[in-house]
Amino acid sequence: MTRLTGRALRVTVFVGEHDTWHHKPLYSEIVHRAHAAGLAGASVFRGVEGFGASALIHTSRLLSLSEDLPVAVVIVDDEERVRAFLPQLDELVTEGLVTLDDCEVIRYTDRKDEQGKPGAKGKKSL
Repeated sequence: MTRLTGRALRVTVFVGEHDTWHHKPLYSEIVHRAHAAGLAGASVFRGVEGFGASALIHTSRLLSLSEDLPVAVVIVDDEERVRAFLPQLDELVTEGLVTLDDCEVIRYTDRKDEQGKPGAKGKKSL
């Protein structure tokens, strides 16, 4: 494995799991747009409990009537790429919270070059 490090910017988008964009889950649209924009990575995390601007508590507990659980979409890349992606989030996220954090990345990759051949060295960091 190759260990790469570098400074990066993490954007976290907090929305509800039932939020949609053109009849598609909003979190999925964000991930697909991040992928299309060539960002380094994006992950979606489903919360078990939380509340936001509405002040309603959403929980996964069995006796609760709420099923609109909180979802966090986390995207990490270099600052320039993340900031270039922010206008798309402005378009997509009408209700929610978007945060930006500086971070340091330690990334592990296999030793394949871009054609998938083993043994490549010197991959660039973020």
